[in-house]
Amino acid sequence: MDEHETREKVRELFDEWALSGRAEGMERGHGPAATQAFARLGLEAGQRYLDVGCGNGYTVRWAADLDPAIEAVGLDVSGEMIAVARERSEERGNARFIQAPFPLPELRSGAFDAIFSMEVFYYLPDLAAGLSEVRRLLMPGGRFACVVDYFAENAASHPWPEEVGVPMNLLSEGEWRQAMADAGLEVLEQTRLLAPADAEGEAWKREVGSLLTFARRPA
Repeated sequence: MDEHETREKVRELFDEWALSGRAEGMERGHGPAATQAFARLGLEAGQRYLDVGCGNGYTVRWAADLDPAIEAVGLDVSGEMIAVARERSEERGNARFIQAPFPLPELRSGAFDAIFSMEVFYYLPDLAAGLSEVRRLLMPGGRFACVVDYFAENAASHPWPEEVGVPMNLLSEGEWRQAMADAGLEVLEQTRLLAPADAEGEAWKREVGSLLTFARRPA
């Protein structure tokens, strides 16, 4: 499957999930890990924020609600997800959404203080190019919070590509660190984000957790 076919498969999958109402479930399921990762970005008034693979736009709304002087942008390949995100965010003048695949060369270099991504980067046909694009888009010193549930140490996730019919990049924790370093990003922290003991969902969310790799573009 070439890069175009992979992107189309991913778009179709997330369009289907948006139309079936699954976007709400994704927000609830990802919420505990996303909240912890988002907090590490330390967004402040006047800064610019990008969520790569924003889904229904929940973290874009979080960023927009922190301060009206924050410019919050969501990017997603799924037109149906973007439609949901726009509908839910229409009262926020500092939130906007772009329907496009990532990387998106039209975005200005050094445009963002913080970039967030939840459960997206392992879908990218060219992971190295995607991480290099993150570095390009960040201003010097800008932060990147990348969260994935599909990684080598989480055995429960390994059947997912076959189950959804989309190829994915399976990396170990160490390989994620190395991929960041190869793209010119400095890894500040790598940790597992565990769901609360009483959280709904699969046991691995409470026992193995989501993998956060938190990095920055060197100043």
